[in-house]
Amino acid sequence: MRTIRVKLNEVMTQRGLTQTQLSELSGVRQAAISEMSRNIREQINLKTLVKIADALEIDDISELLALENNKKDH
Repeated sequence: MRTIRVKLNEVMTQRGLTQTQLSELSGVRQAAISEMSRNIREQINLKTLVKIADALEIDDISELLALENNKKDH
């Protein structure tokens, strides 16, 4: 089974942003950003992704999301 991985932690590190700073820039709750950063959030609203992408000035969603094979299935 494939999964979608949110690469938020990597992107924030590259841009030198904390979760709190991204929360302020995007208007997304810091708790939600924390869950996405740790890839424990099961559902993400598309509007939330757009807010984060706008705050991070991301035009290519592949910078933020990756479709990966689940290693447990192989």
